[in-house]
Amino acid sequence: MPALITYRTPVQEDWVDYNGHLRDAYYLLIFSYATDALMEHIGLDADARGQSGHSLFTLEAHINYLHEVKLGTDVWVQTQIIGFDKKRLHLYHSLHRAGFDEALAASEQMLLHVDLAGPKAAPFGDNSIASLHTLVGQQHDAPPADFVGRAIHL
Repeated sequence: MPALITYRTPVQEDWVDYNGHLRDAYYLLIFSYATDALMEHIGLDADARGQSGHSLFTLEAHINYLHEVKLGTDVWVQTQIIGFDKKRLHLYHSLHRAGFDEALAASEQMLLHVDLAGPKAAPFGDNSIASLHTLVGQQHDAPPADFVGRAIHL
């Protein structure tokens, strides 16, 4: 299977700084929209969230800023499932543009499936588990995610 592309967008004028580069906060915004799209792939779209009262919360996110991204650049996010258990989802987003082979940025994230009535952690539904297994199976030959498990240190 080709890479799972979860979000596409041009870099917008109000997203850039005084150097004409994508501001750091907007990388997370782009990755957040990609997570929303992934939720649709695993049966947690808006209708399902409304009916079940369940959603995903981000527990942790690490971003690696790898190359500059300028105003107007068309970018997309590729998403890879690193792993999951009955309540958590470990994923990897990478940001790309045409004509450039390397990722522009990468984000490793840990998400928690939550019953909003609590809110409290809750097991994924059977449909979401099946969808996650399918995605993992489709990604079995994907290259390893380069920026997973990194820690900040001097």
